Amino acid sequence: MLSSLFKKNTSLIVGIDIGSHAVKAVLLSQDDDGYVLEALATELMPRGAIIDREIQDIDAVGKVVTKIRKEIASSVHQAAAAVSGQTVITKVIYMDVNLSEYELASQIEIEADSLIPYPLDEVSLDFEKLDINESDPTKVNVLLSAARTESVEARVAALELGGFQTKVIDVESYAVSRAYDLSLSQLPDDAKDKTVAIVDVGAVMTLFSVTDAGAHIYSRDQLFGGEQYTRSIVSYYNQTFEEAEHAKITNDLPPNYTFEVLGPFHTIFTQQIRRAIQMFLTSSGKKKIDYLIISGGSANVEGLEALLTEELGIHTIIANPFKSMTVADTVDKDVLDKTAAQYMVAAGLALRSFVSWHL
Repeated sequence: MLSSLFKKNTSLIVGIDIGSHAVKAVLLSQDDDGYVLEALATELMPRGAIIDREIQDIDAVGKVVTKIRKEIASSVHQAAAAVSGQTVITKVIYMDVNLSEYELASQIEIEADSLIPYPLDEVSLDFEKLDINESDPTKVNVLLSAARTESVEARVAALELGGFQTKVIDVESYAVSRAYDLSLSQLPDDAKDKTVAIVDVGAVMTLFSVTDAGAHIYSRDQLFGGEQYTRSIVSYYNQTFEEAEHAKITNDLPPNYTFEVLGPFHTIFTQQIRRAIQMFLTSSGKKKIDYLIISGGSANVEGLEALLTEELGIHTIIANPFKSMTVADTVDKDVLDKTAAQYMVAAGLALRSFVSWHL
């Protein structure tokens, strides 16, 4: 259903990143000096509860979200989550600049029927006016987003089981791009005017998105993730998946793992990023990527930052969306330093507390 009304939210929203391996949450506030990190939390997801980014067991996910809620300020009841994957469609379309919001909503529903390869009664639609079209000033650029309703409703149900009111269901690639602004302070001063790629590495999927002069212009999912690294540890050292995950996090691995596990993962990771960059350059007509930001659960795998900088010739950083923020005393700063890159999506969702959207 489309709504024609923009409203400004005055209540804080917890950003909740529901992943196949874990649920991660971020709560931000704002003061005169900027954003404040009030709380963050991570809870592991039962295996099989989410497959191919689709919730298979709403009750199991709801129980994990309940644990998250106990770690986040109990006075905050609203949450934002995101959908992603092949069933999520975003397109920029061009509409008459003189249309009212109501007329625009009605016209978009008509246009969507030919743009979306699913029956409209199976999808949830939303839109946002962007800017006047440079080529035709009589048109306005409009971002149209669509997702399978069952994907949206599953996330809403899981959040409600966990004690939250769902305020926003966002698109994951836009949540990551929103958090890009938080990582700018890690890059040289000219980055705000450059082409920056963000690689968010999940357990089984990697999101490659590109921001050009601050505007999100490209996103693509790749079937590749940190779970491949974990499975290599399982295979080589006869560990359970859980033991391998713990060993990966604590770096409690045999000396020869560098050659048996780390080196091959480095090679595959570099190949994946190189391929993603080439696909972007070919489709966009851009000449190069100026900077690269790595985020997600595998961002802190040993040596990735230096490896990609050397192999790709692109200035690469590991994301820390909280670097320029005030951090509340209740947040463990040592843990934050080691895990900040994992919260890129959740941070982008938490920023919905401070921006407008269609309800």
